Amino acid sequence: MTLRTRKLGGQGLEVSTIGLGCMGMSQSYGPADETESIATLHRAIDLGCTFLDTAEVYGPFANEDLLGRALVGKRDKVVIATKFGFRIESGKSVGTDSRPGHIREVVDASLKRLRTDHIDLLYQHRIDRSVPIEDVAGTVGDLVRQGKVRFFGLSEAGVANIRRAHAVHPVSALQSEYSLWERNLERDVIPVLRELGIGLVPFSPLGRGFLTGQVKRAEDYPEDDFRRNDPRYQGENYDANVKAAQTVRDIAESLGAQPGQIALAWLLHKGDHVVPIPGTKRRKYLEENVAAAAITLDAAQMKALDDALAPEKISGPRYGEKMLAMVDR
Repeated sequence: MTLRTRKLGGQGLEVSTIGLGCMGMSQSYGPADETESIATLHRAIDLGCTFLDTAEVYGPFANEDLLGRALVGKRDKVVIATKFGFRIESGKSVGTDSRPGHIREVVDASLKRLRTDHIDLLYQHRIDRSVPIEDVAGTVGDLVRQGKVRFFGLSEAGVANIRRAHAVHPVSALQSEYSLWERNLERDVIPVLRELGIGLVPFSPLGRGFLTGQVKRAEDYPEDDFRRNDPRYQGENYDANVKAAQTVRDIAESLGAQPGQIALAWLLHKGDHVVPIPGTKRRKYLEENVAAAAITLDAAQMKALDDALAPEKISGPRYGEKMLAMVDR
């Protein structure tokens, strides 16, 4: 199958119905395999999964460089999203930095690594509380006028900053964690996105793997795997969350699908403004994710999923305290 497209925001940004999160090709979920990662990127293009998500901090820098090399001769076939907003020293993120001068420097460096003359969607990776969001939006607006950037996005921003940014330069998309496993956006943020006509790009749409059914306890993952420190994979939280996710597995079995495909189909049924970006570095899982776009869930199945994984049924915070502190809520 070849994926259809959806529109994010009201400024003309059109992307594949499901995107590809590329972070894991360079960090966080076990060892990297560059050959397979590049093959996965090329297979994504073949399948019409052409909305590719990266960031300067992934690696750092290595992920953008990987995409740049993989997309030589294929740049016009994809929509590239990348992000700014961290201060990187000695190969590590050491805090936020969205000063206008820094944004311009990051964009020029990202363009070189990506081997392109424009970034399709540029996100502020996290809100920088020391820089007014109006200054951030104004700087990205300047970059749009210069042709270096096409569209502006925010990541993990709260309602007030979304409104303030959008008033200066239109926000086409908000990227935030949203899934059956993490529904913190539903009460406040999603209504504002609908009001302002802003698209939603859920990252970790498979609950960092939990909703695929192929999960282990935190201590069973390697030291360099992000999930080892994920509170929801630990102790009693793990037991409770496996139980809550049983409905996903049951509906998958009834439809002859994989649990992860049901989780993605649930998101796609939440509205045409929603474009999940499941991350993978393997062709096998890419193909499985893309096939989720063909799955239809009826009202009873949607309700069963909504109820089984209601926020109060999920055990444990989605991040540790340090990472939660960077979320603008």
